[in-house]
Amino acid sequence: MTVITTIPEDEATGDVARLYADDIDDQGFVAAHSKVLALNMEAYDAWEKLIGAIAHTMDKRRYELVTLAAALGVGSRHCRLAHGRKSLRFFDEDQLIRIAHDYRSAGLSDADVAMMAFAEKVSTNSSGMTNIDSLELRDFGFSDTEIVNIALAAAARNYFSRAIQALAVDVEVPTDISEELAKELVRGIPG
Repeated sequence: MTVITTIPEDEATGDVARLYADDIDDQGFVAAHSKVLALNMEAYDAWEKLIGAIAHTMDKRRYELVTLAAALGVGSRHCRLAHGRKSLRFFDEDQLIRIAHDYRSAGLSDADVAMMAFAEKVSTNSSGMTNIDSLELRDFGFSDTEIVNIALAAAARNYFSRAIQALAVDVEVPTDISEELAKELVRGIPG
């Protein structure tokens, strides 16, 4: 549990109130990470603009796969759960459970698996990456722009995940996903 003192919902005004309202509209409650990051709304808004600039250029399904892989690599229970929930727009629960368990054997295309492996490696060993990593994606038909966007999406997830992990923000399990999916999304991630 974070020791950071946040703005209570009944005292939120302006941009903070807007952020809180957006969370309530989306998930029925204000997320713990929103409350903490609302203490610097300028940075939070810049994050939203950055991730929007990356995500809007990508296929939404692929964006969620990249995010799940990057969150796995960085060990973010927060982002695995939140984006697991969002991924239900693109996958049925059974397939998403298989993806969460092991995306390499979940019935995804070879291109999707390569993309996820690249994103996971951004989180686990970006300093060890070489042109070979990008060339592998190119071999699967990804354009240079798509490769850059995959790297940006994974790196941005690292930024966000590491900030909320560093602040010991509570991990909240979405109430609208099954217990089995929630367990699989965070399996093997300390917390």
